[in-house]
Amino acid sequence: MTNPPGLLISAPSSGTGKTTVMLGLLRALAEDGLTVQPFKSGPDYIDPAFHRAAAGRASFNLDSWAMGAPLLGAIAAQAKGADIVVAEGSMGLFDGVAKPGEQGHGSSAETALRMGWPVVLVLDVGGQAQSAAATALGFRMYNPDLPFAGVILNRCASPRHERLTRLGMERAGLPVLGVLPRRGDLTLPERHLGLIQAVEHPDLESAIAGYAAFLRAHVDLEAIKRAASSGPAGPSSAALPRPPAHRIALARDAAFSFTYPHLLEGWRAAGAEILPFSPLADEAPAPDADLVWLPGGYPELHAGTLAAAERFLTGLRRHAETRPVHGECGGYMALGEGLIDKDGNRHRMAGLLGLVTSYEKRKFNLGYRRAELLADMPGFSAGTALRGHEFHYSSIVEQPDAPLARVFDAEGAEGPQTGSRRGHVTGTFFHLIAEASA
Repeated sequence: MTNPPGLLISAPSSGTGKTTVMLGLLRALAEDGLTVQPFKSGPDYIDPAFHRAAAGRASFNLDSWAMGAPLLGAIAAQAKGADIVVAEGSMGLFDGVAKPGEQGHGSSAETALRMGWPVVLVLDVGGQAQSAAATALGFRMYNPDLPFAGVILNRCASPRHERLTRLGMERAGLPVLGVLPRRGDLTLPERHLGLIQAVEHPDLESAIAGYAAFLRAHVDLEAIKRAASSGPAGPSSAALPRPPAHRIALARDAAFSFTYPHLLEGWRAAGAEILPFSPLADEAPAPDADLVWLPGGYPELHAGTLAAAERFLTGLRRHAETRPVHGECGGYMALGEGLIDKDGNRHRMAGLLGLVTSYEKRKFNLGYRRAELLADMPGFSAGTALRGHEFHYSSIVEQPDAPLARVFDAEGAEGPQTGSRRGHVTGTFFHLIAEASA
């Protein structure tokens, strides 16, 4: 048995246009009648929702630093029934952390190698011509074992520019799968964590349809289909994460949306009920839920609305009197005493933890995290090691509660963002990906 044939869309660096290529390719292949399974390599919270909108099928993260072999195989098995897989890389093709984690350093190249997906390298050829081939050849030869499908040349300025750039690729023996003319209207809106969320895009369907038409006009879709291949099939979905409770009230709206899809898939597969509710719409969590889970997101953009959401806050506080509540990053901040926005205005949050955070002076917090729990949190007992990822721009003003964990970065340095616990309430700045094997 093998998985469906696949490809990984990557680039030498961020900002080359690979997301535009990814979304356009997903939709174009779906328009051709194929069932397309999207994946994202690395710890991205936003791209999978765009993938789902483009392909009509849930996208999942694959992460060689945070995930062990059984979990990687179980997530890859979500492609069952698809005709073709298209995965999107993170950052540059070989970018990862210095020290290995569960299965590697977290690079997109490791994902492609493990899954047997040839790489489509998206090159921004602006400001160069034949020299682009030297970059592409370097990526092709950096790891000769890496399967390589070819290149898509992006932001090509003219027919002459295309001829010269193709000449370099021919000399290097690199297949050109497409040439995309320079267009300034194909970028997706961004904010400080990257792209805006899919649910916030003013006309996402029209944008994706435009990307697909653009790809169809300038990329050899048949050559891309022929280039796809795959490795052996992984294990069943039984290796997906187990649910932390049976009935889980999950906050889900523009303020709280960053939950890894493989977690939710594992929870559902094991029989848990996911009960979504919207704090921004002043909805309380289900009164009969066993657990309330507040994911990360953008509470700082909605702090005033959250502070005034009395039904939500009352229901949350009532639940916390007898049953567990957990928050990740933005959800953790919302469980705290207060949140100070970028203009210096302080907004009262749920007050279930003493945490006070501020966006008045932006502080960049980014990277993998390994946490050793000092106390129980929903789904895990004290002493368990977890792997996750942290990405936010807030600063801690006050963190008076007992720490939830000892938290280390990818190189083993211990940090001050330990999470908090008080009564039935816990919170972390990192987004949970998986339990660590060691």
